[in-house]
Amino acid sequence: MSKFTKAIAAIMLMTAVACVAGCNKPDAPNNGGDNNGGNGNGGGNNGGSINGPEYVDLGLPSGTLWATCNVGANTPEGYGDYFAWGETQPKDYYGWSTYKYCNGDEDQLTKYCNNSSYGYNGFTDNLTTLQLSDDAARANWGGDWRMPTKAEWEELFNNTTVTWTTQNGVYGRLFTASNGNSLFLPAAGCRYDGSLYDAGSYGGFWFSSLITDYPDYAWGLYFSSGVSDMSGSHRYLGRSVRAVLPASKN
Repeated sequence: MSKFTKAIAAIMLMTAVACVAGCNKPDAPNNGGDNNGGNGNGGGNNGGSINGPEYVDLGLPSGTLWATCNVGANTPEGYGDYFAWGETQPKDYYGWSTYKYCNGDEDQLTKYCNNSSYGYNGFTDNLTTLQLSDDAARANWGGDWRMPTKAEWEELFNNTTVTWTTQNGVYGRLFTASNGNSLFLPAAGCRYDGSLYDAGSYGGFWFSSLITDYPDYAWGLYFSSGVSDMSGSHRYLGRSVRAVLPASKN
């Protein structure tokens, strides 16, 4: 059984299936946003701005503050930029051959690898969370902004009501908290090879957490009109990034 098949069977890697096996749509327009760095109104009233980008306070138990727009966008509906996991700049082609932390293939990893069978010449470093130098949010926005962990995404899901909707004509998922504030994530699709796929019908956001059983995969959020799921995806895919701030910055 291949690594890809085992990974899907073990942890329901729906994102890779949706973005790779379901690659059947041409590039879509970036409705509601552009590729300039980030202010937005965020769909919530209790927020502010730090270092330029705005945040919304959803009253989460940890006090974590969520950015109101994607990295590379300047409105909540903007698709923004797309990043491979652990890379801090967008690019024209997304594949193992161009991925920063491998030597051309999924079992030739050169960073973030805890299993020698996936590492280049048996390489391991046992890093399972992105270092800030490899964090697209920190690299592009600075300050204390960073990508969310798996636990922070779980907290968001567990303390909000999640619905599929449109905002200013853009499809996506709306997370509404009990304090009345909300967070909109656009269905920005993902980038694979040299194209953008499924924009308007699918959303994928990276976590900062590696899937330790299969280090060629990282955790992410997958959603469409019918499902929202936290699952894994190949690290080379170009996905959206939404940033967070620690509670002390409120």
